[in-house]
Amino acid sequence: MNAPANGLLVSLIRAGIIQDGQSGLLLEHARNEKKKLVTYLIDNDIISSSQLADLCEQEYGIPLLDLDAFELTEIPPKYLNTKLIEKHHALPIYTQGNTLFIAVSDPTNITALEDFGFTFSLHTEALLVDERKLQYAIQRLADPTGDDFAKSISDDSIGEIDASDVDDARLQETAESNSDDDAPIVKYINKVLLDAVRKGASDLHFEPYEKKYRIRFRIDGILYEIATPPVNLSSRFSARLKVMARLDIAERRLPQDGRIKLKLAKNRSIDLRVSTLPTMWGEKVVLRILDSSAASLNIEMLGFDDKQKKLYLNTLAKPQGMILVTGPTGSGKTVSLYTGLNILNTNECNISTAEDPVEINLPGINQVQINPKAGLTFAGALRSFLRQDPDVVMVGEIRDLETAEIAIKAAQTGHLVLSTLHTNSSAETLTRLLNMGVPAFNVASSVTLIMAQRLARRLCPHCKQPHHIPDNELLEMGYTHDEVTAGITLYKPIGCSECSNGYKGRVGIYEMMPMSENIANLIMEGGNSLQIAQMAIKEGMMTLYRSGLEKARIGVTSLAEVNRVTCV
Repeated sequence: MNAPANGLLVSLIRAGIIQDGQSGLLLEHARNEKKKLVTYLIDNDIISSSQLADLCEQEYGIPLLDLDAFELTEIPPKYLNTKLIEKHHALPIYTQGNTLFIAVSDPTNITALEDFGFTFSLHTEALLVDERKLQYAIQRLADPTGDDFAKSISDDSIGEIDASDVDDARLQETAESNSDDDAPIVKYINKVLLDAVRKGASDLHFEPYEKKYRIRFRIDGILYEIATPPVNLSSRFSARLKVMARLDIAERRLPQDGRIKLKLAKNRSIDLRVSTLPTMWGEKVVLRILDSSAASLNIEMLGFDDKQKKLYLNTLAKPQGMILVTGPTGSGKTVSLYTGLNILNTNECNISTAEDPVEINLPGINQVQINPKAGLTFAGALRSFLRQDPDVVMVGEIRDLETAEIAIKAAQTGHLVLSTLHTNSSAETLTRLLNMGVPAFNVASSVTLIMAQRLARRLCPHCKQPHHIPDNELLEMGYTHDEVTAGITLYKPIGCSECSNGYKGRVGIYEMMPMSENIANLIMEGGNSLQIAQMAIKEGMMTLYRSGLEKARIGVTSLAEVNRVTCV
């Protein structure tokens, strides 16, 4: 970390916010996470952004500017040097005469002022801003696909969104064959794709029926009907999407899989996984948005409580063993695993993953795309990994006995193995492995942690309202007598312009079962999933349902949502 950042630490020590002995550790942690010190302090709640801004204003006598009141479009484009902005976490705001005013959250960041001044041959002055507001402003400039950008796109410019990696000759050929008729289709599909990104959809469904054609978005795990274009355009929609995904347009009898790389702006592109399925009334096309930038790999964002977070981090710190994440499709298993891998991703660690498909691109990790047609299976990739001197191995999914055996062998020979399974609960995961044919002693000796999870929709903070439920009903639902006596305030969804039906975003609900001596003995004795679950609860495991009740109690989600995603 550079010297200027240390100046901020001195001020924080003087104010009594941090201890003198902590400064070196904080700098090291910020460096490891590749963050500016000021960003690290705010993100980890060591000090609030408003508290830091007030402290710096008093300490350094620099006026505090409210970035919300400033229009970012008024910044002269010639000063928007992306490299400098990202490097210094500073934003040039405006010029006055020969002076360029720079918005910073750390007034001791002299290097930023010097670099901007040297680059543009101007005198520079610092303006103090709130760190959170600065983050948001830089993000808005870097990612123009927000609401403002999407609203500003006219019908004329929608057709200019670039589907890169598409065979230009094929696109040209398609355009020339019926350019007048297809131009509206191109614009319409581009508009739908842009709308999906803007609304934070994970999947898009283009569905033909006998008398209807509908387009649906999956937002926060729920499908919403977005549009119903004329049914006679069905074949044109599927043809356009297949051209973009480099699929065979003539083949309408068999399912096909492909990818689209959609370039939305100069510095923002999104990968889409495309799947076609022949139905009675035409081809259904489903697009999965694989947006690596949208996936937050911050452990604080997953939804763990303190006990669960500690258990996950302690298990990740072990040099060997197996961590299994289980849950249905779309329950956030990949993000949970990648958050763990992101923590382990250091210069000292060799990490290899086998996935189908690779959904999140993470630098520093050797990611392998499974290709069964070419003979590259999970088992084959895993065998190769063990000859590549690995420290950590991640297998996208354990589907068969062969993969399970190799993964267990890796866990027993000094490697940390992370993988997923499709089961309903933590205890059922163990019996599933046994049913696959894995010997009981291998399961008991290799598995260290099983994590079952679901994704529940978050209540919108802008419109949620208290929901009164009688005490006797709360007790029946599973809340303890002490909790009810202390008072529980539950909330219900209402719906506003900021959300979808009262919900915005999702949060994980977790059931974590560490392998204990008692559970290992039960497995060896041939115990069933019910017995294993009872033993785990006795040892302090919080079930999925109980974890969901806790999320409802603290106002993160609603009871209805907990009941929807978990089973009592």
